[in-house]
Amino acid sequence: MKTLIVIAGPTASGKTAFAIKLAKALNTVILSADSRQFYKEMSIGTAAPTEEELSQVKHHFVHHISIEDKYDVADYERDAIALLDELFKTHDAVIMTGGSGLFIDAVCNGIDAMPDVEPEIREKVQKLYDEGGLKALQDAVQRLDPAYFALVDQQNPRRLQRALEVCYQTGLPFSSFRQGQAAQRDFAIKKYAILWDRLQLIERIDKRVDMMMEQGLLEEAKALYPKRHLNALNTVGYKELFAYFEGNCTLAEAVEQIKIHTRQYAKRQMTWLRKDTSYHWIMPEDFDNTLSALQQALA
Repeated sequence: MKTLIVIAGPTASGKTAFAIKLAKALNTVILSADSRQFYKEMSIGTAAPTEEELSQVKHHFVHHISIEDKYDVADYERDAIALLDELFKTHDAVIMTGGSGLFIDAVCNGIDAMPDVEPEIREKVQKLYDEGGLKALQDAVQRLDPAYFALVDQQNPRRLQRALEVCYQTGLPFSSFRQGQAAQRDFAIKKYAILWDRLQLIERIDKRVDMMMEQGLLEEAKALYPKRHLNALNTVGYKELFAYFEGNCTLAEAVEQIKIHTRQYAKRQMTWLRKDTSYHWIMPEDFDNTLSALQQALA
């Protein structure tokens, strides 16, 4: 049976390198499930695959849209499923990798049907954001739906706004609408998540942030600063440098905040992954065993 192989894990866990090595061994291609690597203007700060990595294996959904474009998880599910239908005509297995658990889940399980939201509810939530900023959204979601708040990217205002819209519209927690039956897919799914010792992962995160700065993250952020109002740029690695540009902190403080926020994001990713019992947890050095198991399953 045609098989989608998911390689997940927290940020800086080595997903890209692992997936590329696996794709080369299985002679297949990669679908990115990293919602920030979609944007062609954001490379260094999103740890997108390098030109050298992209040349080794064909990647889909990397730098395929602009930060100006509206593109959400429903768009991704539609496009990814349509692409998989084509790819499975010539490949027995396709690899999906990335750190956006919501986008991986959408392809594997489908998206639960959400209730329509009246315009005045949207306006109410937008007003809350305009007047109280991100913290107002965070506080409201934490109060109304603590289960979802524990899992959501708490730095993403659009995700928080969507949850509040549903809460206000229905009087029910947003998380209560996310427990439907999984969509039936006509391909098998094998899911792996890369596990690191916590302290080792923190060290990897800190080193990667330092490397991003050496590669030119400051210059990349400076070029994007005029468009900082766009949701795509409300992202760890950029918003901290925007604060530096505005004189709210020193450069050293901004870099330290990037490290702290990235560690917090990695923790939320681990929480998301651990709630899904279909993942096989593997160590970074488990490549040979993972490949052998997959080759047997695909035979």
